[in-house]
Amino acid sequence: MTTSATAPIQSKEKSKTGDIVAVASNAGNFTKLLAAAKAAGLVETLQGPGPFTVFAPTDEAFAKLPKGTVDALLKPENKAKLAGILTYHVVAGKVMAADVKTMKAKTVNGQELDVKVINGKVTVDKANVTKADIAASNGVIHVIDAVVMPK
Repeated sequence: MTTSATAPIQSKEKSKTGDIVAVASNAGNFTKLLAAAKAAGLVETLQGPGPFTVFAPTDEAFAKLPKGTVDALLKPENKAKLAGILTYHVVAGKVMAADVKTMKAKTVNGQELDVKVINGKVTVDKANVTKADIAASNGVIHVIDAVVMPK
């Protein structure tokens, strides 16, 4: 008997994982996040030694923003604002799912994310973590279903 097609897919990354940018790029569903990181001048930082924990919104998460928001944020005059939003999705250090608890997590931009664990489900502000522990050589990515905005 074969395994069910509805069985959850476990992410067992090979030991030769790339940095956060390479892993996100290879995943294929973070094109808007990567474009935003490039526009904000953060690609080199996310390729750095880290370690970083990135709560990464998918392209579908960016699509939930009001029409025109992403295009406006990608303009050069909004680089600082975009960088502030993106660094709100990053926590210094490598925090794996097993280590997550209900807490305030200080982000790279200096503000705190409201992390909650309820019945095994993790939320970051109002975004749901949909996939956890995607390994990168300089940290870990947790996929979220919404773009979280700093206060």
